[in-house]
Amino acid sequence: MKKLSVLLVGIVAIYLSVSQAQNVLDSGEAEDKDIVVLIHGLARSNAAMWLMNLRLINAGYHVETVGYRSLNVTPGQIVDNISQQIDECCRDKTNTAHFVGHSLGGLLIRAYLQDNKLNNLGRVVLIGTPNQGTEVADYLQDKWWAQIAGPTALSLGTGEDSFPNTLEDPYYPVGVIAGISGSDNDDILPGLDVGLVPVESTKIKNMRDFVVVKSGHSMMRYNEEVANQAIHFLVNGRFDQKQ
Repeated sequence: MKKLSVLLVGIVAIYLSVSQAQNVLDSGEAEDKDIVVLIHGLARSNAAMWLMNLRLINAGYHVETVGYRSLNVTPGQIVDNISQQIDECCRDKTNTAHFVGHSLGGLLIRAYLQDNKLNNLGRVVLIGTPNQGTEVADYLQDKWWAQIAGPTALSLGTGEDSFPNTLEDPYYPVGVIAGISGSDNDDILPGLDVGLVPVESTKIKNMRDFVVVKSGHSMMRYNEEVANQAIHFLVNGRFDQKQ
């Protein structure tokens, strides 16, 4: 419990340091390459995805990194923000557009694709995304210091009206990567989890494939196996279960 409390306080501290939305950043020459729209998680910025960005470029993709501010804004406001960016970079392109999102970034991808049907849509990879919500957000509801994080962080709970649970099931090919790490928080997150998101919570109806990688939640965006699995799914529509 003590470790989890320190972690949660740290998350709030990070929130306070992130106040500016990041613009769409082009990575790699577009040419005839497939596009990957890359979206970071809660209380982060484009810089958080730099290694995943580089690995996707090295795999031959043109990467569009979409950033957003998550402090004291609602999920709807964030979706409006990222929707404008994605429309500007990718909506009218003929190149196939794939999507890769870490944590909250995966929910934002789902929200965008729910309201926007792209003719050039490829495949989607969700990394450590709380598709069914997380009990950590439930735990934070009555903590005064957690209120500083704002409505988006508190909307990620397991209730029927939470942000994750109000999203529609995907109609597109989606692969889910869950993380697992040792954590002393069974009183809040029973069962296997990655410290913040239970493995079972990452699963989603209609997913094409599912794989679990040994990694902490925040470090999933840097993890080489996560990147390799994401790229494998973008190419093949399934994960490499032999890794």
